[in-house]
Amino acid sequence: MNIRNLLHPGFHFRKRVVAAYQQHVDYRREAALRMWVGFIGTFLFLRFLTYGIRYHVLPARNIVTSGGLHIHHFVWGILILLIVGFLGITINSQRLHAWLAPAFGIGAALVIDEFALWLNLRDVYWAREGRISIDVAVVIAALLGVYYTADRFWKQVVDEVRAGLKFAASEEGRLLRRKPAAK
Repeated sequence: MNIRNLLHPGFHFRKRVVAAYQQHVDYRREAALRMWVGFIGTFLFLRFLTYGIRYHVLPARNIVTSGGLHIHHFVWGILILLIVGFLGITINSQRLHAWLAPAFGIGAALVIDEFALWLNLRDVYWAREGRISIDVAVVIAALLGVYYTADRFWKQVVDEVRAGLKFAASEEGRLLRRKPAAK
């Protein structure tokens, strides 16, 4: 037995976990995980920050221009989504996906956090109508979680549906659908 195994038993465990991650998590799944974490983390941070600003718990304040215009954080989210979308479409790089995914999650959280505002076209963030922003964010986070945890299942379902459609469009499928001749 190697004495180093006794001194650092977690060392080999960490190596095995990293190896398993590298074996089972491709760049798309990693991007989905990073986007999910970016979305949830940003949404929670925004809720904490806006609560702190509203109730003067934090020293931060709203961003207001010299003319008195309040710039809502969904504006920054739209800009982030536009930039990330452009980069994602124009640059085909697996390495870039890992960096764009959390930025996309952050931008999406900035926009979804104020979903009620752009749905009602007025600032209802703290009103009863503002609750829909939280509901939508929870649904999106849940859907992203379902995708991340079960994407291989859904890929298999899509493959099965495609195979079924391909069969239905084939000659064998036409023969099965053909009505028997009347006697």
